[in-house]
Amino acid sequence: MRTIHAPKTRLQLRYRRHLRVRRKVSGTAARPRLVVYRSLKHIYAQLVNDELGVTLLGVSDLSEGIQADGAAKVGRAKGTGKLLAEKAKAAGITRVVFDRAGYRYHGRVQAVADGAREGGLEF
Repeated sequence: MRTIHAPKTRLQLRYRRHLRVRRKVSGTAARPRLVVYRSLKHIYAQLVNDELGVTLLGVSDLSEGIQADGAAKVGRAKGTGKLLAEKAKAAGITRVVFDRAGYRYHGRVQAVADGAREGGLEF
């Protein structure tokens, strides 16, 4: 017997995982949320203050000044994390909460986190 409201697409399944993660993870002014969005070609990362509902800063692999560690998408993702860490430190942010947004902690998502750690952010 089939349930009526069972998620059917990969997007719906990821959205449910994202909501499950968001129940536990929230960003504050002292410790904003580092959220990652992964499209097929690019990767985006933002720092969000959930108390005020504002985005503090955002970076993507299309941003100026990115130093890719290799030509592949994982290398560009690691460079995105490093650039985000540089901008965050310039804004006075050193500690963040990582939000994987329903994606597996693997590949490009992990590379963003590793790059941010190498750039000096604490998770």
